[in-house]
Order: sequence, then structure tokens, then C-alpha cells
Amino acid sequence: MEPIFGRVLTAMVTPFDGAGNVDYEEAKRLARWLAAHGSDGLVVTGTTGESATLTRDEKLLMYAAVREAVGPETKVLAGTGSYDTAETVLLSLEAEETGVDGLLVVTPYYNKPSQEGLFYHYKTIAEATTLPVVLYNVPGRTHVNMEAATTLRLAQIENIVAIKEASGLLAQVGEIILDAPEGFQLYGGADEVNLPILALGGVGNISVIAHVVGPDLAQMHQAFFSGDVATARALHLATLPMTRAMFSAPSPVPTKTALAMLDVLSGCRVRLPLVDASEKERAVIHTALKEYGLLHG
Repeated sequence: MEPIFGRVLTAMVTPFDGAGNVDYEEAKRLARWLAAHGSDGLVVTGTTGESATLTRDEKLLMYAAVREAVGPETKVLAGTGSYDTAETVLLSLEAEETGVDGLLVVTPYYNKPSQEGLFYHYKTIAEATTLPVVLYNVPGRTHVNMEAATTLRLAQIENIVAIKEASGLLAQVGEIILDAPEGFQLYGGADEVNLPILALGGVGNISVIAHVVGPDLAQMHQAFFSGDVATARALHLATLPMTRAMFSAPSPVPTKTALAMLDVLSGCRVRLPLVDASEKERAVIHTALKEYGLLHG
């Protein structure tokens, strides 16, 4: 099955300047760099983009900036989800005007809805927008797991086209893929199981580590889908230390720190309540980059 949005999508960080404002020009540069280093698509203002601390206007400007930067060749998904259905609908409608290719909508966090609540949350959003909608299940962040039965029920809605599954529950992933209607696609959302997700029938991954090892992830996907499982396995296993490093402190702190160490970003600033990496955390990230061969000296 050909993926709707490509194989490797990067859950892109949001750059901030020295005053703590969103740096849109740096975001454009980063988007172009990611597109040239293995990313078929970009998720803008998702979890890794610190969506919880961005204003609606900042999000809309990010969608427009990234869309302009990468052009039509690279897919752009807008992370519009929140714990408020009405607010999510409003932002999704405004995102349409920026030219994005689709929406990534996380399960509501904090209010912990029932499975029925999840169904009507997503149904309401999908019916309000003309864009394709990607569900996003990440119970480690939201404290609610969208069960396979709910996902499959939502998959019957025409413009709900895929799910980013970051539950880590491979049995649940298998259930979704087994019974999904034709055309509905599953993307892995946890880098430690990138290859296992593909083996179960996933079409690709929405990744954090693609910020730093994007070309290798692209090669892993190419190897797997061409039948060279041994090469795909070797590449996946090689990325596991990088996955540990990129989640060795609250995400996206390690990722921004790594990008600054690699001179891809001019700084590694985050917004409160996140704080910059400690010296100990920086040492872990530096060692991982060096052992992977991305840093020398």
C-alpha cells in the first residue's frame, strides 16, 4: 500500500529565539533541512513541537511558514488537537487556509474521555473539515488509550484516513491493521518500535529521531519494503541508542540540544515548564551523537 503522506514523517520541533518567541525563519530553514535529510513529510506543532505552549496564532504562522518553505513535494500535517473539541475544530478550519495537506489530531488529554467520547470528538472534527485527518493515540502523554475497536469505528469515516499509533501496544496495532477498511493506514509513533510496526503492516513512521538520523530511517524503510529485512533490521537496531538519547530528558529537550550540537539549529531553547538540558543530560546526548558518528572530536 502506497502511503498517503510518505514513509518517514518528522514530528518537527518549534525553534525559539533568544527572547522566547517562535523563530519562523529558523523553522523554515529546519523544515528545508529535514526535507533534504530523509523526511517525506513534517508534522508541525505536534507534541514534539511543544504545541501545549503555543498560541493559536503561533501555530497558524508555523503551518504557513513550513508550507511555504518545503513546497508541495513534502507533505505537511498540522497538529491541531487539544482537550477541547470546539477549539480543535476552530484551529483545524483555520489550518485549512494555510495549505497544509492534513491534520494530526491527538486524543484529548487531561479530561480522559470515554471511548464513546473519543469517537464523537473525532467525528465532530472530521465532519467540520475537508482535510484528511490522522488520529493520534499516545496514552503515555494523554492518559487515555484509544482502543482498537474505537479506531476501527472511526476508520469508517471518509476523511479519517490514518492513525499515528504511539501506544507501544503491538497487539493493538495488529488488531487495527487486521480489521481496518481498505485504504486506512497506520503509522508508528514510537521510534523504539519503528521496524516492528512496519512488520505488522504499518506504512511508515512519524518520528522524533528522524531529526538526527533521517537518512538512515529512509534507508531502513526502503530496505524493508524492497524485501531486504536483514538490512532494515540492522539499521533499526543501530538507531535504538539514539532513541534512548532523544528521550533521556523530557522531549523535545534532547532533540533540540542535539540539533544545536550538530549546528542545525542556532539554539536549543524550550518554553516553560520545560527547561534546558542539564550538563549531565547534555553529556548523554553528546555521547550518543558521537558514537553514532554524527559528531567528531
